[in-house]
Amino acid sequence: MDLGLTGKTAVITGGSGGIGRGLVLEFAREGLNVVSASRDVETGAKLSAEAEANDLPGKVLAVSTDVTDRQSVDAMIARCHEQFGPVDVLVNNAGGVAHPANFEELDREARQWEIALNIDGVVNCCQAVADDMLQREHGSIINISSNSSLLGEAAANIVHYGGVKGFVNSFSKSLAWEWAKRGVRVNNICPGWIVPEQEEHVGEGSFWNRFGFDMMGRPDEMEQALEQGTLYNMSGLPIPRLGRPEDIAYLSLFLASDLSGYITGQLISVSGGAYMP
Repeated sequence: MDLGLTGKTAVITGGSGGIGRGLVLEFAREGLNVVSASRDVETGAKLSAEAEANDLPGKVLAVSTDVTDRQSVDAMIARCHEQFGPVDVLVNNAGGVAHPANFEELDREARQWEIALNIDGVVNCCQAVADDMLQREHGSIINISSNSSLLGEAAANIVHYGGVKGFVNSFSKSLAWEWAKRGVRVNNICPGWIVPEQEEHVGEGSFWNRFGFDMMGRPDEMEQALEQGTLYNMSGLPIPRLGRPEDIAYLSLFLASDLSGYITGQLISVSGGAYMP
């Protein structure tokens, strides 16, 4: 199916993580020009080279960006304008857990880190693309939240993270209502566990490298544990397979396209049926 996205411009934050890699490469495969906005510009540059080596129709531009800093975000948007023009699609994928902890032991520094990245980062980026989208009365914003905001068990030892992602859910719905008559749609994806195909597919700052692989196992180990029915929080999934970055990218592409032009303010869980409202 032709999604009609060839030549459009997308900004994708958090491109150095597992989900980010899937988003960046699949958007480029669909023909969009992509700004991969991440603090880890080295991983972004590798994605750009990979897209070029695979002759993907869209180009990837890696721009060093701290989404918690509005000036950094504005500078990234300026680079986007220079290279590709105005922003058609924004995917707010940057986010994360500071570290797992029992809630009563969570430190202030971790709380502030999660608020800055998961809340301020989303707000900064939405405001930064407002002129591009509202002036042209067209645009799509996809905010990546988490099943941790929907299910208590999905927020085990990351309660505060589940809370800040809950902000993203409410914010997305509110902004969707405010901007709907101005031609801009805002939708929300809540992933469950999304596992990279290979360890090398995530940057150094990804939660997988900070604690995820140690906590959950390597991708091949997780695959084996799932088959054996022993994989934490995933062996009972209605759809009995691991979620992959492309699963998030495919839905994001649909929501980015005009084929979803009558959809806004929606929350969709991509989690193999772990969450069924």
